[in-house]
Amino acid sequence: MTHRQVLKALSGLLIGLFVAVLSSTVVSNALPTILTELHGGESAYTWVITAALLSMTASTPLWGKLSDLVSKKLLVQAAMGIYVVSSALAGLSQNTGELIACRVLQGVGAGGVIALGQICLAAMVPPRERGRYSGYFGAVFALATIGGPLIGGVIVDTDWLGWRWCFYVGIPFAVIAVLVLQRTLKLPEQTVRKPRIDYLGALLITASVSLLMIWISLAGKNYAWLSWPSALMVGGGLALAVLFVAAERRAAEPIVPLDLFRHRTVALASVASALVGIGMYGATTFLGQYFQLARGKTPTQAGLLTLPMILGLALASTVAGRLITRYGKWKAYLVAGTVLLTVGLALLGTARDHTSYGALALFMAVTGVGLGLTSQNLVLAVQNTVPRHELGAASSVVTFFRTMGGAMGVSALGALLGNRVAHYLAENLAAAHVRPAGGAALGGGEIPDLHRLPAPIVPLVTDAFGHGVGTVFLVAAPFALVAAAVVVFIREVPLRTVQDAPAERTAEPVAG
Repeated sequence: MTHRQVLKALSGLLIGLFVAVLSSTVVSNALPTILTELHGGESAYTWVITAALLSMTASTPLWGKLSDLVSKKLLVQAAMGIYVVSSALAGLSQNTGELIACRVLQGVGAGGVIALGQICLAAMVPPRERGRYSGYFGAVFALATIGGPLIGGVIVDTDWLGWRWCFYVGIPFAVIAVLVLQRTLKLPEQTVRKPRIDYLGALLITASVSLLMIWISLAGKNYAWLSWPSALMVGGGLALAVLFVAAERRAAEPIVPLDLFRHRTVALASVASALVGIGMYGATTFLGQYFQLARGKTPTQAGLLTLPMILGLALASTVAGRLITRYGKWKAYLVAGTVLLTVGLALLGTARDHTSYGALALFMAVTGVGLGLTSQNLVLAVQNTVPRHELGAASSVVTFFRTMGGAMGVSALGALLGNRVAHYLAENLAAAHVRPAGGAALGGGEIPDLHRLPAPIVPLVTDAFGHGVGTVFLVAAPFALVAAAVVVFIREVPLRTVQDAPAERTAEPVAG
């Protein structure tokens, strides 16, 4: 296929990727407004994000496994259909419970589109050329990340639209993507087998991650970290994880083939992806909250102010993809990316409500470059390791660990943010000898509306949120540092120049 033919075939996939990423980013700046109207608190803020990530995590390996058995084109169109239905339902939500439930379904569709996009690319293009097109995926990811907060902010700030259009806005794009895919996506013929779906494995991994996330969200608030409810939930989550591994060993078509982890590259890239996911989803989730609640900006302004991080991600992803295609080397970009991500998160950890925007822009740009050099190239490294018939499962495993790390990371960091904001706000109120009439509302964990608070309290609230978000980024930085240490041990294998070249079939010893 010529470059033009590949781009034509990928056009629908890129539109679909834009829609899938838009589904999460469009609500990031709108959530404070949405939850104020629906009377949701900090825990609801976290769960609206993590519910989609959790279902995306659980469904990603399932989509990947199905892609090895049935038509990839049919699957990606089905995923877009799920997205359309769930988005329409999310826009009709009347309370936070309904919204979170719809976000679960939305995550299933978005997870399919994101995972299958990379899988379809791998089916068309040999690894040596794949870096170039992975750069396009990274650029579209960045465009959706830029456009999402801006679109969401404009919708919320436009009275005649309202926040419900944050969910409706992606539907036309999704319909267009389905039509374009039908016309342009022509993949090599594959032997279609009757799928044997590992429902037990999907149920166990979802239950395990959900139980651990619920524990993280509620511990320290509803019950002590060291208490019998904590012990019960942690023990239950780990027991379910063990049962999941046992079930995968016996499953005829496991959603996470355990023999993939005998490849050192797959094992290490999966660990690194989980750690990078914490930084990726943490940054995109809490930056919007920082600019609105610590700096008093509107949702539209918050979207514009996060541009340095997204532009850094887009530039790094595109340039690195072209360089990888030209020279066939990829490990240096992984190492540099994880190091820059660590530095960027550590610098964001110093942010307060009064930090200059020039410094924040630099910190966000460094973080964005780190993410751009890392996320797509971890998938590329794995795809270059496994044989063609395992591309779907292997690609989805990396995405699975990235979204799982992001889901659990956002849940944990959200719980930390709520705890720190309450602590710093109590300190500020005590130091100022202020006892506001709205103190009960502030202490109840609800997202505050700065424009409705008494003027003397506003700076105390913005200081608490600025300090709290800074603490969140500071805690996230060590996870990126561990990811940097992990990718050092990934062995660089030159990128294959043909699609069906034999991959390593002998299992590599796993480092450590």
